[in-house]
Amino acid sequence: KIYSYPNNHRVAKVIIAAKYNGLEVELVPVEIGKDNKVCLPNFITPEFLNKFPLGKVPAFESSNGFTLFESNAITSYVASYKKDTTLLGSSKEEAASIQQWISLCDNEIVPAAAAWLFPINGWIPNNETNTKNAQENIKNILSIFDKHLLTKTFFVGESVTLADITVATSLLGFYRAVFDLPFRAPYKNVNRWFTTVINQPIIKEVLGEVVLAEKAAVALTQAKKAEVKKEQVKEKKPEAKKEKPKEEKKKEEKKPKKKDDDEEEEEENYQDEKPKGKNPLDLLPPSTFNLDEWKRFYSNNETRPTAINWFWEKFDPTGFSIYKVEYKYNSELTMTFMSSNLVGGFFQRLESARKYAFGSLVILGKDSANEIVGYFVFRGEGIPQEVQDAADFESYNFTKKSHTDNVAKEEFASFIAWDEFIGGKPFADGKVFK
Repeated sequence: KIYSYPNNHRVAKVIIAAKYNGLEVELVPVEIGKDNKVCLPNFITPEFLNKFPLGKVPAFESSNGFTLFESNAITSYVASYKKDTTLLGSSKEEAASIQQWISLCDNEIVPAAAAWLFPINGWIPNNETNTKNAQENIKNILSIFDKHLLTKTFFVGESVTLADITVATSLLGFYRAVFDLPFRAPYKNVNRWFTTVINQPIIKEVLGEVVLAEKAAVALTQAKKAEVKKEQVKEKKPEAKKEKPKEEKKKEEKKPKKKDDDEEEEEENYQDEKPKGKNPLDLLPPSTFNLDEWKRFYSNNETRPTAINWFWEKFDPTGFSIYKVEYKYNSELTMTFMSSNLVGGFFQRLESARKYAFGSLVILGKDSANEIVGYFVFRGEGIPQEVQDAADFESYNFTKKSHTDNVAKEEFASFIAWDEFIGGKPFADGKVFK
């Protein structure tokens, strides 16, 4: 089994190598804290640290008790498990070439991903200089790849090897997020190779359908974030009959508040705070239900029965609404960790709605037979515009539920408590938006 957080490309290559060799690897999902260290209490144990002294993931343990950390070591072990494997080449020269491309990934592609993709995902602050340097470095690497693949179908030999698996999974995030058509157009041989590899039956079974970027994602600077917020305010302001001089005065008053957009917003208090005029939801009548207070209570107390009882005692149906959320394309889901990644990406793109929403989406079922479903609580009577603006919104069905519906109430409790079985289906993974 292998311990890791969902959507870890370093783990994807392990699972792919295992499947090529007819092995089954159990993925044990964990949450991580600072510096990739395991943060779930049930994993931070003397026993775990004795096996994996760094306390980091991925971490591997075989059925006979053999343990490994570092993804390349794990992948190499799994790839070599089968005596007649084709993943490691058919000669010493091919084996060395495979290691060459794997090392290049670690030394060139992984650092570029950290500088370019991590800020887009919101994991680290954006640095324009670092991003530009990473883009140039990646272009250089792609040029090298393109020349190498001019007369080759795969990186080494005539079939998929660990080199192809490692390079493809390392480039996966780039192709999904930033390698749009103009960027990838010059590298035709690389594109041909990439689409060939990701569509190999075993690899596709693990990665699912890979959608190439149509428009390159970008990390917003603080200034751009402020500009976007202001544009959203202008678009969402309800029309009102106001004299022109007053409108101009309001614009003048907004200018000195430019710095406020870069600062962390204070916790929402619907009882005491006066409407700021920045969002229609801030203009709603005061509510007795405080969303931030609920989030804190939920995080610091047992869900059943303490948090659930608190929720229904405080819930204000005139100021908040409850929606059941179901993924539209469950039949297309493959690995549960890939489904968890979909949810994680959706939540990342809901950042602007965090002030007005709380939700829990879970993955029910098992690999190749799972679904994404859950519940959200929204400020107001409908779905906030910030949620509707998310790129993933159209991939989900939102069904409004009544707070008097006992069936819905029990279902809501199951989804926020992460019951072992929900609707007769086993709980596989879940994420909370708070």
